Amino acid sequence: MGTLLVSQRNYERHQTPAGHVERAARIDAVTAALAPERFPHLRRRNAPDGDLTLAELVHAPRYLEALAALRPAEGMVPIDSDTVISAGSLDAVGTALGGGLAGLDAVALGEVENAFCVSRPPGHHAERERPMGFCLVNVIAVVAREAQRKYGAERVAIVDFDVHHGNGTQDIFYEDASVFYASSHEMPLFPGTGAADETGAGNILNVPLDAGSGRAAMRAAYGEAILPAVEAFRPDFLLVSAGFDADWRDPLAHLRWQPDDFSWLTLKLRELADRRCGGRIVSLLEGGYDLDGLAEGVSAHVRALAD
Repeated sequence: MGTLLVSQRNYERHQTPAGHVERAARIDAVTAALAPERFPHLRRRNAPDGDLTLAELVHAPRYLEALAALRPAEGMVPIDSDTVISAGSLDAVGTALGGGLAGLDAVALGEVENAFCVSRPPGHHAERERPMGFCLVNVIAVVAREAQRKYGAERVAIVDFDVHHGNGTQDIFYEDASVFYASSHEMPLFPGTGAADETGAGNILNVPLDAGSGRAAMRAAYGEAILPAVEAFRPDFLLVSAGFDADWRDPLAHLRWQPDDFSWLTLKLRELADRRCGGRIVSLLEGGYDLDGLAEGVSAHVRALAD
């Protein structure tokens, strides 16, 4: 059935200050890396505008209203020291959400086996009541809820290999045993959450990694802990928070992953999905701030999804 690439057409509408690492050039680098001449067999689709009110499935009442109140008429304003909202940010977030849900629809309806959704801003740090860490709306959390609400999934697993812990996703699902959240991440590192003893209702698995660690620690984390736990959960859908900032070149972290580590991990996730949920994977771009590392990591991830 193949792999669907969902691209966001209005990613530049979310503006960040000069020098900010979460910038529009990230999507330019990914788009060039996944160009049709390099990946001729991908099915491709532009992300539609999404219904932003679906954020209310995972965020607190009036969360969107609070974001809208912060949004300036022009330019941008800081929410915290890392996170900004600009005049066009909510338009971009809506399309990012539409892209994630388009990927879910295509996979759920059997049009494709899996999907990779390229969008910004990222989402996994956005907590139920607080935007933070470059993130405004937790898109992957909404996709998980829609898999349940729209397609009747009883169990959804989210695997997060971004180098930063997805505190927002954990916060949203911390006491919800129908969603399993597993994360590998460097620790200590922003946002400071993700200790091994943070287990929720038995549905949270955090495997912290030491600064400077690389392939051996990553493969042990997944082979010995995360993959067996996700398999035991028997998910109906597998969602992936695909951050590429564990790459050895990334300016915000200190892990030593190589591009072929992202390939190995993706192939293992595919094998698990083939066994447990009919191959159904929806992967969403999160972090990755060295442009070369991001491009190479995404290429390895998508090639493993598609091959």
